[in-house]
Amino acid sequence: MTDNTEQIADEYKFAAQRRAALSYVSDAFEEGRLDGIEPDFLTQAALFAAFKAMVETYGEEAVAEFAERLPTRIREFEFSVRLTTQ
Repeated sequence: MTDNTEQIADEYKFAAQRRAALSYVSDAFEEGRLDGIEPDFLTQAALFAAFKAMVETYGEEAVAEFAERLPTRIREFEFSVRLTTQ
């Protein structure tokens, strides 16, 4: 395989893993909601778990730098579900 082909294959593999990971998280949220846990509590717990895992992997400084960029990314609708009307 060429470098470009390998890169495309890797990107496809990583995209598939990200979709699977999001599916697992979404399923966990739904299961918690069905068990009566408030969505806000689930969200806070998920954020805590995510930041804890990131700190364990990348360290405090790298995660702090990542977190500093979150306000801009949020304001630019990166995490918003956009609904289109026809």
